[in-house]
Order: sequence, then structure tokens, then C-alpha cells
Amino acid sequence: MNDQSAKRLKRPDAIVTTAFLDLLDASRTYPITDRLLSGRSHAEQVAEFADRGVKLVQLREKNLSSGEFYREAEQAMLVAHRNGIKIIINDRVDIALAVNADGVHLGQDDLPVEAARHLLGADVVIGFSTHSLAQAREAARLPIDYLAIGPIFPTSTKKSSNSAVGLAGLAAVRQAVPGIPLVAIGGIDAANRAAVIAAGADAVAAISDLWPR
Repeated sequence: MNDQSAKRLKRPDAIVTTAFLDLLDASRTYPITDRLLSGRSHAEQVAEFADRGVKLVQLREKNLSSGEFYREAEQAMLVAHRNGIKIIINDRVDIALAVNADGVHLGQDDLPVEAARHLLGADVVIGFSTHSLAQAREAARLPIDYLAIGPIFPTSTKKSSNSAVGLAGLAAVRQAVPGIPLVAIGGIDAANRAAVIAAGADAVAAISDLWPR
């Protein structure tokens, strides 16, 4: 367990502040790239986020081959370095290693967190997706820097068999794992984000709400 995780676990009584959360802006929005929705490459999206003052971006890609995603991520990293942006790679520990990304976000079926931590080291940010209270409780024991819970509301951005957690489910997770940064994801927009934060999320992951339709 890294030093940041150790400090986090000593503070089970409140919503915490960590280096991960400190990278987000005052709105605590965690932007995630989407080529199909935005109509832009990952590098172009990072450049757009840089213009908005963003300092942390997750690259998510479900459609390109490994080689294509590697090349996209490599270009995005160049843009990120020029603009002081930290890059988190969704799912792909191999690509995160190859492009020397600042972190990785793992799902339930990805490489185990312990293995990813061993490969990436103590200073790399690792986030982990959960979809239920039971999964969140298990994840809180892992060497992660933040925990994602969702979908909070139904969403068309990502195909999933997981049921919506809802605000009550989010609040239950917050109560069960109070000592870890909690990122809410799924169907969150300007109309409901205040309610999501009030229910206990430290930050809100955003995809479709970032790009005008």
C-alpha cells in the first residue's frame, strides 16, 4: 500500500482530499474521452480540455485495436505534457506502461489491482470501477487511489448489464467506505450533479455532458 493510501485509511470520518482529487478543478469534474461522441481524436480532446483548464483526463477507448489505441494515447500524452495535464488510461495497463501514463483505471474484469500496482509502482494513480455496495466494500481494501461507483443513473454512453445504483445506492456506498475518494459515473449531467455530490460523491466522471449535441 502506498503512503497516500495509508493516510487515506486513517481518515474514515470524512470526505477526503487526496492528490487525485487535488488534480480536479473546483467543480470536481473528472473528464473522460470519447472519440465517437466528441468526433475528435484523444489528442484533440486533451487539447480541448487543456483550453478549459483541466489538469486530469482519462482516456477511454473501446473500439480501436491495441496498436491504434497506443498511437492515439502516445499523441495524447504529448499534448498532455505540453499543457501540464495528467493522463489516466482506462483498462489497459500495458498501454499505460508503454506511454508512461500517470495512472490507470481498472474495471471488474481487468488485470487485478494488486498486479497493476506491482507493475506500475506506488506513485501511479489507480482507480477501480464498482457497481454495487458489495463490490465497493471489497475494493476499499485494495491499493487504489479512488473508487468509482456507477452507473448512478441509466446511461447510453457505455453498454452495461449493471443496474443503476441511484442516489440512495451512492449514499450507502459513501457511508460504507468513507475513507476513500469516491467518483460517481453514469448518466450525470448539469441537472443532477448537485444531487450526486450531496449524496456523497467526491467527484463526478463526465463524458456526454462535456460535448454539445
